[in-house]
Amino acid sequence: MHDRPRLTGRLALLAAAGLTVAGCGSSVDVTVADHASNPLCAKASGAWPSVVSGEQRRETSVDSPTVSAWGDPAIIARCGVTSPGPTSNQCFGVSGVDWVGTKLSDGMSFVTYGRSPAIEVLVPKDYAPEPLVLGAFTQAAKAIPQGPHRCS
Repeated sequence: MHDRPRLTGRLALLAAAGLTVAGCGSSVDVTVADHASNPLCAKASGAWPSVVSGEQRRETSVDSPTVSAWGDPAIIARCGVTSPGPTSNQCFGVSGVDWVGTKLSDGMSFVTYGRSPAIEVLVPKDYAPEPLVLGAFTQAAKAIPQGPHRCS
């Protein structure tokens, strides 16, 4: 049974990206990113990991390879989000891939920096420290060429 603050925080984490999770044992209700039709997303999503942080892939509500989920609570990845511009948010370099992190009420959102289209990964607090999950997405992120912008 979830206590109200954790459930509310988890819903806030998912709502921040326009995503929700259906009940136990159900598929993860997600939306496809605006630029998911970019051919680079097909290449990146072909490299989604089969396991993330010890969690297996889960079924999602959309029939798009550009969106995937793992575990419960779900770690969610989407290709085709808009690349972030310069920001004061924390930037993480993981295995040659730069990610901009945004703290959410119950986890973190990460978006690749300097790659277009960008990949977004939502990581619930249950997987803390959240940046450690990003290594699983290195191969997918590297399928999209690095542009001139990098973490400093």
